[in-house]
Amino acid sequence: MIHALCHGSRVNDSLAVRYLTAATRTTSCGDALALRYIGLVLRNRLAIVLLTALAPAIWGSTYLVTTELLPPGRPLLAGVLRALPAGLLLVALTRRLPTGSWWWRSLVLGALNIGAFFALLFVAAYRLPGGVAATVGAVQPLIAAGLSATLLGDRLSLRTLLSGIAGVAGVSLLVLRANAQLDALGIAAALGGAVVMATGVVLSKRWASPAPLLATTGWQLTAGGLLLLPVALLVEGPPPSHLTGENLLGYGYLSLIGAAVAYALWFRGIRALPPTSVTFLGLLSPVVATALGWLVLGQDLSPVQALGALIVLGSLVAAQTQRPRTPSAVVADGTASTSTAATAATGDRSDGRARQTA
Repeated sequence: MIHALCHGSRVNDSLAVRYLTAATRTTSCGDALALRYIGLVLRNRLAIVLLTALAPAIWGSTYLVTTELLPPGRPLLAGVLRALPAGLLLVALTRRLPTGSWWWRSLVLGALNIGAFFALLFVAAYRLPGGVAATVGAVQPLIAAGLSATLLGDRLSLRTLLSGIAGVAGVSLLVLRANAQLDALGIAAALGGAVVMATGVVLSKRWASPAPLLATTGWQLTAGGLLLLPVALLVEGPPPSHLTGENLLGYGYLSLIGAAVAYALWFRGIRALPPTSVTFLGLLSPVVATALGWLVLGQDLSPVQALGALIVLGSLVAAQTQRPRTPSAVVADGTASTSTAATAATGDRSDGRARQTA
């Protein structure tokens, strides 16, 4: 193992961490080994961040698909057809049902991440201009940071706070208009949506599922879709009797890509990254939505909006590049973070015992 790491051979990342502490003290290539391990961790984290970022990027296309392909005035139906078929499909593919406490946990997480979130989003969209709803929703990373500090023991850093404030400011420049009308119920719904989604992300991290990723994703999508179904029937009535080919294409995209694929990537990121880092990636949705409106629909893009997008991207980079020092900063395959390994090494030296793991 030590020879392989020192000479650049490919090794399993989780095996590398077991040998890090002892190897850096017992071999002549300790510095090279430490650098190699840090490179492995950084590459692994970057890949996970980029894959997770695909989820909010996909969600950013929802506005375009909804306005161009779906029947008007049916947002709750779109939420049901987005979540429920995708959840049932993943459950059928994995052939895995919840057991024990995961029956009620799946229901709670499905409500927070999907059912209640979609419903509150619907209320906010109807009561507020889109820019106001997006700006209020941009506080989600700050809420997640506070919940992570409370429930997970994560450190709430000044950098996180400043990045969160910058993210809200960037989204407001990107989508908020000077003549936007405010509504108390709409503001409450938008804020409630940010709270339930942030809570769902943090609890998804706290309740580590023993089941495969796709199975857990399927449980939550199914639970969220079933909870949303009666609300959609009550508010919007029965589904339209006739759906066009474009309608079916739009619903198919939202279900397969916007739910099954995107939520699997999202929950994979929650397993591997600190919850606050994941929620910061959600700020990509309004950036992608604005970019698609400009590129596809020919909407105007002002210099102020471009500045807002740059501020949002800067806040994302700042949030993702800070050194992980939190209990939840554990890679999904069980590999500890660099700071955890360093702490373990310090503890070993203070004890005066070098573990022999080779």
